[in-house]
Amino acid sequence: MLKGTQAMLRAFATVAGLLLGVMNAENASAEEAAAVTAAPAKKKPASTVTVSGLEWRTDYNAAYQAARQGKRMLLINMTGPNAQQESVDRYMDQQNMHDRLDRVERLRLPVDAEIVVNGKSQRLLSFPAFAELQGGPGFVLLDLRHAGTQYYGAAVSVLPYARGKFYHWQNSHLHVMLDLPPGTLTQRTMIWAVRTHPEGPASTYGMHHPTLASGATQHSTYQASLGVQGHQNFESRYGQLSGAAGGSVSEVVAESWPGQNMIDSCIDCVQSWRHSPGHWRGVAGRHRAFGYDIRRGRNGIWYGTGIFAN
Repeated sequence: MLKGTQAMLRAFATVAGLLLGVMNAENASAEEAAAVTAAPAKKKPASTVTVSGLEWRTDYNAAYQAARQGKRMLLINMTGPNAQQESVDRYMDQQNMHDRLDRVERLRLPVDAEIVVNGKSQRLLSFPAFAELQGGPGFVLLDLRHAGTQYYGAAVSVLPYARGKFYHWQNSHLHVMLDLPPGTLTQRTMIWAVRTHPEGPASTYGMHHPTLASGATQHSTYQASLGVQGHQNFESRYGQLSGAAGGSVSEVVAESWPGQNMIDSCIDCVQSWRHSPGHWRGVAGRHRAFGYDIRRGRNGIWYGTGIFAN
């Protein structure tokens, strides 16, 4: 595996592992995650706060353990400036958002929140799992629901308040994030980028097929290793993918501009597909099953893949 991909995987390792510096998202287990002992660096505040009609925990360790024990996703809101945060809070104070937020454990912390690790205070946003927040406010979703998967305990979605290449900034991006199928951070962010496109492409509303998702991961990794976008070896991959999915498969590929973050690069890939009629038919169409992923090469370019079965 190329160095760029290894660095990316380490960057989104389990928060538990990052705090201890001993494990990553590919080998973390429930037992290892449970071993975390991170205490607040400052005087312990109130354990919960009610915002937008919802109770949010304010203690990182308590929220993490509650999510782990309850086998729930953990949504962390690193809060921002007053006006910006008030807009987000108003959006969350709606019934359709309450329904989604009731399904997850919730934690609310200021952007300068610190925890103590091995006797040293460290800012939570300094850990690689929070890197896509770019040091600012936003949401991070940890998967403590799907034990035994490579992404158990890992950050599987990140949504910064900072403006990037979003098609348009809307708080509704949060409800899309909460409705994504299980998967890794890169898989879910590619799906999120498709679903938030203003034209509403339908390719991600079939079954998120594990073999197609794995195939997208493998081919994105292969393109990244070469530093070349393409459908390399599709003929040899077609038979295995079609057999596993129970139907004929098709594939789309794209690449980002160099030197961008993951979220902007996922959006770049979708925009690239939009400008290709052949690719857009695949991305916009409804399929029985699908898989998406993206990987970064040593050249700083991210390579995306979508695979569909009908």
